[in-house]
This record gives sequence, C-alpha cells and structure tokens, in this order.
Amino acid sequence: MGEPQRGEWARHWRFEELPGLDLLRARYVRHTFRRHSHEGFTLGAVSGGVEDVQLPEGLIRARPGTVVMINPEVPHSARAGDPDGWTYSTLYPSVGLIAAIADEVSTLRGTPVFGETIVEDPQAAELIKGVHRAAEAGNALAADSLLRVAVARLLGRHGSRLPPRGARPDSGSRTAALARAVLEERMADPPSLERLAGELGTSPFALLRAFRRAYGMPPHTWLTDARVRRARRLLDSGGTPAEAAVAVGFTDQPHLNRHFTRIVGVPPGAYRRERAGRLPASREDGPAGERPPAPAPDTEGTAPTGEAGSGARTPAPAAPRLSAPSRTTPPGGARKNVQDR
Repeated sequence: MGEPQRGEWARHWRFEELPGLDLLRARYVRHTFRRHSHEGFTLGAVSGGVEDVQLPEGLIRARPGTVVMINPEVPHSARAGDPDGWTYSTLYPSVGLIAAIADEVSTLRGTPVFGETIVEDPQAAELIKGVHRAAEAGNALAADSLLRVAVARLLGRHGSRLPPRGARPDSGSRTAALARAVLEERMADPPSLERLAGELGTSPFALLRAFRRAYGMPPHTWLTDARVRRARRLLDSGGTPAEAAVAVGFTDQPHLNRHFTRIVGVPPGAYRRERAGRLPASREDGPAGERPPAPAPDTEGTAPTGEAGSGARTPAPAAPRLSAPSRTTPPGGARKNVQDR
C-alpha cells in the first residue's frame, strides 16, 4: 500500500459505499490500546511487525499472514510486540452486516460469531488489505466484493453460532446489568462505587466481582469505554469534540482526547474530520496529516493531551488513495502491560 516506513500514523474512516463498516489502517510503535470492546466485530490483518493483543483467554501475537477476529463486546487491549511496532489493516463490520452475509452464504442461524481469535490465513489477510486498497481508491465494486468474499471465507472456516443464554441469569449477572444501566443513564455524573453498590443492595467488592465477570472489566474502565462510544456517536452526528467531552462526562476536551485516542486509535478531531469529509490543512510524509503534541502522563498510563493537523482524505497521484491516514504522536512512553490495573 506504500505505507511510510517511519513514525506513527493512522486513519480511521468510513467509505460511504460500504454502510455498516468502519476501517482503520495504521502504523503504531509506542501507542497502546487500553482495554475496551466494540459493538461490532473486529477483523484485523497485520502487514508488518507484531501486534500483541490481550484477550480474556490470554495473549495472542498477530504477525503478517494472520487474521485476528474479535467478536462484539469482547474486552481486549493491544500494544506493539516488536520494537518496530506494527502496521495493520482492520475492518469493523457491524453485527447486522455480518449477519446479512452469514444468512446469504452460510447455514449458520441465530447470531453468528467467530469460534477462533487468531488464524493463519494469508489469503484472508490479503482480502482484508484489499478492501482497504479498493476503498481508498474509491472503487466501491471491488471494495464491496472483497469485503463479502473475506467475511464469507472467515465465516465458512471459523464461524459458529452464539450459544443461547441460560434461562435465568444469576444474581451477580442481574446486579451487573443494573449497575451498567445506572452508569449509562448517569454517565456524565456517575456515583461512587460504594454509593452504586448501596443503591443496588450489594457491597462494593461484590459489585466489582460481578461486573468484571459479566463485562470483562471493572465499572470505571467500562464507563470510560462507554463514554468514548457515546462521544463517537456524537461526532458522527456532527458534534464537536468539545461538545462531546462535556456531554459524556469528561472534564474537558484534552481529557476526551487522551481516552479517545487510546481506545479508537486516532484523536477525536481527526475522527470527526473523516466523517465530515474535509480536506486536510497540510500533509507531510505521504499519508501523515495528524500531529498531536508530545504525550503527557495521566493517571492510567501515558497518552497525548491534544491534537492538531488533519486526518481527512486527498487524492494520491496513483491508486490506492493513501493521503488520508493520520499521523499520531506515540500516546505512551515506557511499555506497560496493556491490561488495566
């Protein structure tokens, strides 16, 4: 794809001809993704370096020729597994898109999921990268075709059906679900753990255990992830990062910037500009256009505190169109375990 060989860059965008799909292509070296989950699926193909992905069942190492498949709502974090970082192309298809393809090409019924997290499949990896190349070149026919072939191949080889839930959830699951509902409703001004537990008639440690068991992360980590999700929806609908920060309960825009970048992979301004289809103000080093200031530490690790530049698209002299990936300053200094403490 003609990626630059130095520095970090990323482009997180949507191709309007492929509804129900987000795309991320990036090179990260010191960036770490904090623990989070997605409402839809994640299909990633590394083209250079090594990506370490921490999942509930353990650590996986994604190398060129492998495909990482993460089902909806599965908590995970990621970091470089090699000193030179990793370069990859990722597709984020919605549950509806995967279900529609499954209905057409497979015998799976109910909610389709992937039964494996990482597989050695160079052909599927090339198909995923091909979706990016075609979309960046504006070739809707090729992008849509390659997307469906890739998903059909992965479903046919690794797809399964989500098992039905138990007839009655236990008390811990019910408590966790109630806590989640409270946090969603009071996102901008959440209660303390002790107060939340008291409102639900349980103890703080019992609530912590139940919530982690149900959602794979403690309430405060889940809340940060939920705030970023809601901020994305606000940005998708045309809101500004400053407006989104206030609406979801972050103290200010830099606070949103830090957490948004650590979960989504690009700053909120670059994310919004891609949605708005604006042209970049300047472009350096090929696809670079987003240059946040140097990282500054926060209480949960290290992350950038602001953003500048642009992450929107401009045509490259030759296909594929590569001008849009955003450059991100490494959001972390020392390498840390990507799992939340």
